[in-house]
Amino acid sequence: MNKKILIIGLGLIGGSYAEALTNKGYEVYAITRSQDSIDYAKEKGIIKDGTIELNKDFISSFEFVIFSLYPTVFIDWIKKNKSLLNDNALITDVSGVKESVIYDIKEELKGTHIEYVSHHPMAGREVYGVKNATKEIFNGANFIVTPFEDSSEEAVNTIKELGEVLGFKKISVLDPKTHDEMIAYLSQLTHAIAVGLMCGNDNTHLKDYTGDSFRDLTRIASINEDMWSELFLMNKEALLKEMDMFNKAMKELRDAIENDDIEKLKEMMRTSTLRRSYFKKD
Repeated sequence: MNKKILIIGLGLIGGSYAEALTNKGYEVYAITRSQDSIDYAKEKGIIKDGTIELNKDFISSFEFVIFSLYPTVFIDWIKKNKSLLNDNALITDVSGVKESVIYDIKEELKGTHIEYVSHHPMAGREVYGVKNATKEIFNGANFIVTPFEDSSEEAVNTIKELGEVLGFKKISVLDPKTHDEMIAYLSQLTHAIAVGLMCGNDNTHLKDYTGDSFRDLTRIASINEDMWSELFLMNKEALLKEMDMFNKAMKELRDAIENDDIEKLKEMMRTSTLRRSYFKKD
């Protein structure tokens, strides 16, 4: 990886990338909309320098650029500002959905020598902003590279190296369609369930009685509505399919309870316990 890196978008993930890369000896610069975020990141030593301006001389001096923006913002940025990038740059992004994003980006980059390979850090927190950034969120987490069929081996290996440098535990390569189907279940459905649970009724009066199970299940119900509403809608087909499967399972569970079918309940619980065991961390 090039030792000089530009991160565009200095929120939770962008800021955490910056901290991790700086800690490993990389020279990290940033562009973001808030001068306060730039000032904070410089003061804390997260970045070497940064700006809120889109300056061609500055941006084109980087051959490796990481975009940490909402998907629609990323697409819009490339449409409006791709001419600012170094024509030999390798760019990547952290978008949580791929098919509805990366092919638009690839089309926009036609006619340039810019290479683009996307990836997805399977890490985050229920808070956002650079002031909540920490490189620790990558420890033990998964990192997924989603190249095109014609992506160069060199570019793919560079993005895999990025995951290694950041400290991710497991680095995988998936095609964009498989990624979106997977993420609909592992991430989007779980967030939808947490939101649905909290919106089912006004349960705030129960705050003095809650236990660990409720806290664990609803941690992700504290959610960034701008980003997650985008992600849900941009992966609508895959997410709705997973929600339908979940609703079917809930109906089976409800019917078993209604009918005093203890054998069905035990069967579902055994299946649940077995399948959950595969997801335990080593």
